[in-house]
Amino acid sequence: QDGLKQCLSEFKQQLAWVERLDVTLGQVTNVVDPASHSASDKDAVDPENDFQREMSFYRQAQAAVLEALPRLRKLQVPTRRPDDYFAEMAKSDQQMQKIRQKLKSKQEAMEKSEKAKQLRAMRKYGKKVQTEILQRRQKEKKNMLNAVKKYQKGLSDKLDFLDEEQTSSQGNKKGSANQRMKKGPNAKRRYKNQKFGFGGKKKGSKWNTKDSFNDVSSFQSKVAHNKGPRKAGKKALNKRPGKRTRQKMKSRAR
Repeated sequence: QDGLKQCLSEFKQQLAWVERLDVTLGQVTNVVDPASHSASDKDAVDPENDFQREMSFYRQAQAAVLEALPRLRKLQVPTRRPDDYFAEMAKSDQQMQKIRQKLKSKQEAMEKSEKAKQLRAMRKYGKKVQTEILQRRQKEKKNMLNAVKKYQKGLSDKLDFLDEEQTSSQGNKKGSANQRMKKGPNAKRRYKNQKFGFGGKKKGSKWNTKDSFNDVSSFQSKVAHNKGPRKAGKKALNKRPGKRTRQKMKSRAR
């Protein structure tokens, strides 16, 4: 004890309070429930109870701050941080960047696992629906075969299973036709229509209709009976010129 007091006297400095900022208080009462923790009862806080111990520390620090603030204001020491205050962080930017990357990778891993869970659930649901459809088709097929056997044996004279099969095939055809109508042209055809335009229907454009068959306004009898002026055909164009014509052509070329 004597040695400790000697060491204390060696490094103890007689400084003003504003340089030390130390506040010494006794046990602080609980403001919320004063009956539970009184100033006289020092054994009220159980040291083994973590929550009570931490709350006593918190109340002690709060009371010290409330006592120190008026003294600081009296000494005209600012106690609020200014708006343009800049303090350097304890950790460097590189360390914070590593922490940010680690948090980002954790978030991406969580998102991937969540997507994988959703995909597994969707696949499970799809398999369930597929098995239900297969079971329903097998049941319908079995019922139809039983109805056919009964009809063949003469136990029944109803042909309802044929109507059901026909309606189901018609429904499938309608569904496929609707799918084709909804699908429309492919991407290549749509691009060409957008670039060059759509000229309309080509197939069957030269077919005769009832109106065009009855319309005779453009009929010409001379042309129809070869009485009009003739045009030079392939034979006239390909015909070799005569001897005199060739001589004239040579003299002009000279």
